Amino acid sequence: MEIFKYMEKYDYEQLVFCQDKQSGLKAIIAIHDTTLGPALGGTRMWTYNSEEEAIEDALRLARGMTYKNAAAGLNLGGGKTVIIGDPRKDKNEELFRAFGRYIQGLNGRYITAEDVGTTVADMDLIHEETDYVTGISPAFGSSGNPSPVTAYGVYRGMKAAAKEAFGTDSLEGKVVAVQGVGNVAYNLCKHLHEEGAQLIVTDINKDAVRRAVEDFDAKAVEPNDIYSVECDIYAPCALGATINDVTIPQLKASVIAGAANNQLKDTQHGDLIHEMGIVYAPDYVINAGGVINVADELYGYNSERALKKVEGIYSNIERVIEIAKRDNIPTYVAADRLAEERIARMRNSRSQFLQNGHHILSRKS
Repeated sequence: MEIFKYMEKYDYEQLVFCQDKQSGLKAIIAIHDTTLGPALGGTRMWTYNSEEEAIEDALRLARGMTYKNAAAGLNLGGGKTVIIGDPRKDKNEELFRAFGRYIQGLNGRYITAEDVGTTVADMDLIHEETDYVTGISPAFGSSGNPSPVTAYGVYRGMKAAAKEAFGTDSLEGKVVAVQGVGNVAYNLCKHLHEEGAQLIVTDINKDAVRRAVEDFDAKAVEPNDIYSVECDIYAPCALGATINDVTIPQLKASVIAGAANNQLKDTQHGDLIHEMGIVYAPDYVINAGGVINVADELYGYNSERALKKVEGIYSNIERVIEIAKRDNIPTYVAADRLAEERIARMRNSRSQFLQNGHHILSRKS
């Protein structure tokens, strides 16, 4: 991998390598774009097969956060960290505190949060060394478990997509096939059940399925059968890439709207469901409730204010659909365009500011 060529191609700003011999820390911080504000993105801890794989993951995830934060209307750029190591056995206090010092050294350019392989307890250790961290314990003024808020955002986005497909955003009587009933999806099912939707659920975790059946009168099906059920809305809430060559011919839904990341296996699958007339709510737009929620911590967390912003996912999905119609493009492309247009407007605004003779004063050391 030619790192600078890759960074130039996708216009990355910074790649930071962090090493601490005593604790075993090996971390890579990727900052993609800070046009809208400081880069916000979680810290992932994973056993990568190679350093190159870790670098590529950090870069890819950071760019994804730029788009997610921009489309969500946040005044934040995109960044991400990967820590190379096994989260089950390589964690220690020194490692996360050393990492916190590296974040502090970036002086606010990058703000971290939880991700795969890291926890609230890990964020608390980072917080010992820096304030540039979100998703810490509620005792420190954090927002706590993001799952209910993420679910609420998905619910709001699903209603917006339903309005486009059915002419009304009411989900009463609609059949929703929910793939995966983990923490986020369980809370999503709760909202859907309360509105009067009929639920079909599946999960490899039989206890999770049983809970949804008992609590929401859901119908359970086997994991491979969820794609072909008769339904109005397919809600992928488990693994990514479930919209693919095998599943698309089975789908009977008019809407795809769910919490999972990277739902399209490839861009061609987004083109295909667009041609079929299925309304697709792009994943990083509809599942942005979690990042909107933790971003509110930067202002001193207020749950009512955060939920009000999360409600805006409805209008964000509406805007994506408008752009798709305006430019005759699939919604997954329209979501990128929504983010890119917002970043471009800010970039142009700053450029005009400087061209008009205004100068930003730098502090003398």
